[in-house]
Amino acid sequence: MKRTIRTILAAAFILIGAVNTMAIEEAPYKVLKSSDQFELREYAPHVLAETIVDGDQEGAGNKAFRRLFRYISGDNRSRAKVAMTAPVSQEKAGEKISMTAPVGQQRDGDKWAVSFMMPSAYTLETLPNPDDPLITLRQVPARQMAAVRYSGFWSESNYRDNLKELQEWVRSQGLTTSGEPVWARYDPPWALWFLRRNEILIPVAGVSK
Repeated sequence: MKRTIRTILAAAFILIGAVNTMAIEEAPYKVLKSSDQFELREYAPHVLAETIVDGDQEGAGNKAFRRLFRYISGDNRSRAKVAMTAPVSQEKAGEKISMTAPVGQQRDGDKWAVSFMMPSAYTLETLPNPDDPLITLRQVPARQMAAVRYSGFWSESNYRDNLKELQEWVRSQGLTTSGEPVWARYDPPWALWFLRRNEILIPVAGVSK
C-alpha cells in the first residue's frame, strides 16, 4: 500500500512539473543546422535580468537563482505611469514577472554571471527596476549559438563532459566561437534529475543561411 502511494505521488509530481514546464515561455530561436544532440541556432533579441556571484559553479547558480527569483516575484519598482489623483499616498509597488526559461550561467572572470530571460512582452524600457542593486537589466542582440542538449545532475563534471563534446562539434562544423559558453537550465531546482533539460550554448560568428 505504501509503495502504491509513493508511486502515485511520484507520478503526480512528474505531471505537475510537466504542466509547469509547458506553461513557461522559452527563448525563441530558429534551428539552422542539427546533428544528433547538437544544433546551430539563431536567437531573436531579448532582455536578461542578470546578477554576478562568486563561488563554485553549482553553488553560484543556486545563490543567484534566489536573488533573481525575488526580483520577478515583486522585489522591484514599477515604471508604470498613472494619472494624478488625490490624496497622495506612498507604498511599495512591486510587479510580478512571469518565469521564463532557460536560466543562463556564464563565467565572468573568476565569478559567474547568472541570468533570467525576461518575457517577450517586456522591453528594456518597460521592465520594472530591480530593488536589488546587484541585479542589472541587459539587452541581448540577435545572435547565433551552437548548442548541445543533455539531461542529468547539475554537476560540474557533467557540464565539462558535454562542453568538450560541443567544442569538438563546433570545430568539426568549421564554426568560429565569439564568446564564452553559457550553461542553460530549463527546469526548477526541485525537478527530478533524469527529467531535467540542460544545455550548453556557445556564441559563434554569424554563418550564411
